[in-house]
Amino acid sequence: MCLCIICILLYELCKSLDMQNSTQISYVILTAYTDVGHVKYFYFTILLALYVCIIFANVLLISIVYMDRALHEPMYLFLCSLCVNELYGSIGLFPCLLTNLISNNHEIHLTYCHLQIYCLYTYGAFEFCNLAIMSYDRYLSICYPLQYNNIMTLNRVCILIVFAWMFSFSQFTVSLVLSVRLRLCGNIMEKVWCDNFLLVRQSCTDTTVVNIYGLCMTVVVIAVPLVLILHSYIKIFKITFRSSNGPNKKCLNTCVPHIVSLLNFSIGVSFEIFQGRVLTLNMPPTLRIIISVYFVMIPPLVNPIMFGLKLTKIRDASKKFFQQIPRFFHGW
Repeated sequence: MCLCIICILLYELCKSLDMQNSTQISYVILTAYTDVGHVKYFYFTILLALYVCIIFANVLLISIVYMDRALHEPMYLFLCSLCVNELYGSIGLFPCLLTNLISNNHEIHLTYCHLQIYCLYTYGAFEFCNLAIMSYDRYLSICYPLQYNNIMTLNRVCILIVFAWMFSFSQFTVSLVLSVRLRLCGNIMEKVWCDNFLLVRQSCTDTTVVNIYGLCMTVVVIAVPLVLILHSYIKIFKITFRSSNGPNKKCLNTCVPHIVSLLNFSIGVSFEIFQGRVLTLNMPPTLRIIISVYFVMIPPLVNPIMFGLKLTKIRDASKKFFQQIPRFFHGW
C-alpha cells in the first residue's frame, strides 16, 4: 500500500515538473526493440509466462511464511522482504516491456520513463540493502547464537527493513528531482527500458551536478551494503573454520542460497553498470538486451525457488501447504 502511494506521488511530481520543463520533448523512443515479425508473439508468450512464474513463486513464498508461525523468524521475514522487492522490480519492467514488444510504436512518455527509472533503480538499491541485512542476520545467528534472539527482535527486524526501504527511496528521490529538471535535446535511447544514465546524456544543459551526485550515489548504494556483507562473511568463515562445532557447520548451509543470490544479482548489475558507462563491449544486440534485463528477470525467479528448495523449514512448510489445498477444496 505504501509503495502504491509513493508511486502515485512520484508520478504527480514527475508530471508537474515535466509540464514546467521548457523542452518540447515529451516522450522517449526505445530503439532496442527490433522488428522480428510474428515471432514477437512467441517472445511475448515466453516473457508473459516468465512474469506469471515470478509473481506466483514470490507470492507463494510470502504466503507460506505468513501462514506458518514456525517461519516467523528474522531470516524468513527478511526473505519475505526480498520477495516483495522482487515483485516491485518486476512491476517496473514487465508491463512496459510486454506492451512495447507487441506494439509497433516504441515510444514511452517522459513521465512514465522517469517513473520506471525510479522503480528499477530503487529495486536494485533495496536488493543490495536487503541482501546485506540478511548477511548480517546470518553473522549474528552463527557467531552469537546465545544472544541472537535478544539482538534480532521483531522490532529490530522491522526497523532494519523500513530503514533499507527509506535509504533506497531517499537516495533516488534526489536523483529523480535533479534528472526531471533537465532540459532534453534528444529522445533516442538504445535500450528496452528507460535508463537514467542515457537520459541525462540527452540533456542540453549542464549536467555536472547530476553526474557528481549520480556517481556518489552509486558508490554509496554499492559500497555501504558491500562493506557489511564482506564483514559478515569474513567473521562467519573465521568462526566456522576455526570451530569443529556441528551446529555452526549446519548454520553455514543456510548461507549458501544467500551467497548464490548475492553473486547472481551482483553479476547482472555489474554488467549493466559497466556496459556503456565504463566499457563499451562489442556484443550482439540480443545478448546486450538479455544482459540489460538480467538483474530484473532472473533473480526474482531464481531466489524464491532456490530459497524454497534449499531451506529445510520452507521446504517442509511448502509440502504442508500443498497437502492442505485438496482438503480446502474438499471442504467446499
